[in-house]
Amino acid sequence: MWKNLLDWIEYRIPMMRVANMHALQYPAPKNMNFWYVFGFIATVVLVNQIVTGIWLTMNYNPSAEGAFASVEYIMRDVDYGWVLRYMHSTGASAFFVVVYLHMFRGMMYGSYQKPRELLWLFGMFIYLALMAEAFMGYLLPWGQMSYWGAQVIISLFGAIPVIGDDLTLWIRGDYVISGATLNRFFALHVIALPLVIVVLVFLHIVALHEVGSNNPQGINIKHPKGSLKEEDKTKFNIHEYYTSKYDIINDVVPFFPHIVLKDLVAFTVFCAAFAYVMFFNPEMGGFFLEPPNFEPANPLKTPEHIAPVWYFTPFYAILRAVPDKLLGVILMFAAIVMLALLPWLDRCKVRSVKYRCGFHKINLAMFVVSFCILGWLGIKPATPTYTLMSQFFSFTYFAFFGLLWLYSKNEKTKPVPARITK
Repeated sequence: MWKNLLDWIEYRIPMMRVANMHALQYPAPKNMNFWYVFGFIATVVLVNQIVTGIWLTMNYNPSAEGAFASVEYIMRDVDYGWVLRYMHSTGASAFFVVVYLHMFRGMMYGSYQKPRELLWLFGMFIYLALMAEAFMGYLLPWGQMSYWGAQVIISLFGAIPVIGDDLTLWIRGDYVISGATLNRFFALHVIALPLVIVVLVFLHIVALHEVGSNNPQGINIKHPKGSLKEEDKTKFNIHEYYTSKYDIINDVVPFFPHIVLKDLVAFTVFCAAFAYVMFFNPEMGGFFLEPPNFEPANPLKTPEHIAPVWYFTPFYAILRAVPDKLLGVILMFAAIVMLALLPWLDRCKVRSVKYRCGFHKINLAMFVVSFCILGWLGIKPATPTYTLMSQFFSFTYFAFFGLLWLYSKNEKTKPVPARITK
């Protein structure tokens, strides 16, 4: 009976065919290393955020009068409410840690290059949606840093010529940040943006499985039908969807169990680290949950030092590095746009950093150092010394993209093997 039921369902909704195509028999390069686990972990964190978010909304009051008190109620009176709240707050920071590592892996191994340009763009859209989602959620506790941080960020839109004031008023929903703003952000945070993120993640995975996964050596594993010799074609049973369009090189393994087992090991390590932070250090020294946010929002009392949460600080440092407000806003958004343009700025035919020139490795390392130091500077007061440092590292941040475009076209690279090697 069970088999008949499954066959009946499969005839009408081909679940097993889809599962084989996108999971069980999906051809994955056999040389994937630990850098390739962060996409899976990001999906796990996304599920955590959605599930814990649903439970938190059951006791949250999205009003200026009741928001802060409802968070305290969740923490003190709701059964295991403190666990749900810390899972959600820790998950928000964990999400960005994982996403930043995932993006860095793509930059190391050239996962944005042809034919994966659209895959990279979907990833950048996910990143932008995550930033919007985190910003909306940051206001919801209605603490001092939530209120004043939102005040600073929303005011930036006022620097846009002609439409700036109207845009700022539209975002706030009022002439000042108030309960209308909180209610609006709550609706976007709980309903609109999660739907956008889920759709973008789906498109990201579909785009990935259409062109095939990259690997640490940057070698293509999928080729047009008939372009390979018979001995180079895959030896394990793959769904006819692939074989009807592509030939698959032998250097692949089925996603299950080979890659799944690696992901499960990484998941275990991640869970241990996540549990340590959640149970023993949920505030992470004020980086995950700032001390001023444990005070109710007070429009008449400005915190001594206002800074966004840590995952926004690199771009906040770029914003503050420029004296002109409008130019600072432009450069802040340009810092994200330049990342999205990487597939067209990098003109080298070789993907992996393993086979690229030494200067490219130095340039990439310079970018990482600049990004990390800008993140540190973003939480510091705007003193002359820190501002000068922000200007210097903002320059090195953007220099990465300019230098990449200049040297990548005629870059002297190492020979790339035709097949995956260990």
